[in-house]
Amino acid sequence: MTTNVGMEQLIPLVNKLQDAFTHLGVSLSLDLPQIAVVGSQSAGKSSVLENFVGKDFLPRGSGICTRRPLVLQLMNGNVEYAEFLHQKGRKYTDFDAVRKEIEDETDRVTGANKGISSVPINLRVHSPHVLNLTLVDLPGMTKVAVGDQPPDIEIQIRDMLMQFITKENCLILAVSPANTDLANSDALKIAKEVDPQGLRTIGVITKLDLMDDGTDAKDILENRLLPLRRGYIGVVNRSQRDIEGKKDIHAALQSERKFFLGHPSYRQMAERMGTPYLQKSLNQQLTNHIRDSLPGLRDKLQKQLNSFEKDVAEYKNFRPDDPARKTKAMLQMIQAFSNDFTNAIEGSGGDVVNTAELSGGARINRIFHERFPLELVKMELDEKELRREISYAIRNIHAIRVGLFTPDLAFEAICKKQIGRLKEPSLKCIDMVIGELGKVIQMLGEKMARYPRLREEIERIIGTHIHECEQQCKEQILILNAVQLAYMNTNHEDFIGFAKYALLTCRPLN
Repeated sequence: MTTNVGMEQLIPLVNKLQDAFTHLGVSLSLDLPQIAVVGSQSAGKSSVLENFVGKDFLPRGSGICTRRPLVLQLMNGNVEYAEFLHQKGRKYTDFDAVRKEIEDETDRVTGANKGISSVPINLRVHSPHVLNLTLVDLPGMTKVAVGDQPPDIEIQIRDMLMQFITKENCLILAVSPANTDLANSDALKIAKEVDPQGLRTIGVITKLDLMDDGTDAKDILENRLLPLRRGYIGVVNRSQRDIEGKKDIHAALQSERKFFLGHPSYRQMAERMGTPYLQKSLNQQLTNHIRDSLPGLRDKLQKQLNSFEKDVAEYKNFRPDDPARKTKAMLQMIQAFSNDFTNAIEGSGGDVVNTAELSGGARINRIFHERFPLELVKMELDEKELRREISYAIRNIHAIRVGLFTPDLAFEAICKKQIGRLKEPSLKCIDMVIGELGKVIQMLGEKMARYPRLREEIERIIGTHIHECEQQCKEQILILNAVQLAYMNTNHEDFIGFAKYALLTCRPLN
């Protein structure tokens, strides 16, 4: 541990802030320093954390074992016990019961179908065998949904990981197994996306004892391959057989020590390898990271405090029955609704951008540029049928006479029929746009769920206005269609009549 008593209290201080924010159940937009643990399934994340504590306490099994973020706070103390933030005051000395509570609390939120949730579980472990340290254990990355999991489980897990590791004050503990191609490590890949310079990433290489004979991870452990500013640390966890055989973690740590001292490739770096060194290094790095982040944290807290104090001062003389206050509040909500509607349609952005699907103006844009052209393509003519119609039109216009030239009336009759067919897809396009506007209104109305009468009235007024605009728009489409039907401009530059056709065909001969 660090020798400075003040420095030693930094991690417990951040833990208290973390607990306070979680207990309040509100987001204060404060980016607290922390270490997020990422890695693929079966990379050995759980074993690393259990080795820190010296106890088996994390859920195990096939598929996704960690289905909610676990905020694990390790506190150095004389007595060994664990406690959950959602069960304040209850102390666990049986760590099998800790595992059971993690599983039960996970199922209470996510259900028993292997689904995931971003709502964290806060667990604090006091022990004389640990250093002050806070880690956020995140679900392991997976490629395939199993059982009743949603088919987009891979995307859900990735989005959850991004919620944590995109924050600048979050250090990333990227756990990768040595017996796979480290260049394709899921943990290192996702860490590089948000930390391309490798400034916040700490690499942990597991399963070094399972590598093929004649191979080693010396280059990556010496930070020559895929370099990170904070480097790599190798560990050797218990095997599945050891776990099933209830091998003691302390005995496993002794075996890990012997492995590094006895391996010819790692003997020279043995003092910088292993679980005890990893825990000590993380303690020092997190402490230093908190120290470096304190000025920024203090400024953010001060700004939020000033903002809250301003709000409190405004409500000191608040009178619920003041008509002016009610009118102001209503106008503010209406203005907010108007701004949100404008942003949704015009795409001027905002604090939250939907990355899962198209919405609002983007869907309307797709109607104009994809759906409407598709409807027009569906109108493609059957050339054989068109020739038959032209033949009948010419013959019907000539009647009993034998014509020498193609009558203009036949041309107009065929063209007018095709122009008339444009009416239906154009009106359908308007209906689709109106449908999307209705969806936007319904989505924005959810923010007014606390005021159902106000929401109902706003939706009614906007719906009426949109319906009036819909009728006007359809009338304009019909007028435009009628204009095109009223007169055939054969002098238009795009029109290829007989004279222009003859000119084009004779030019090559000349």
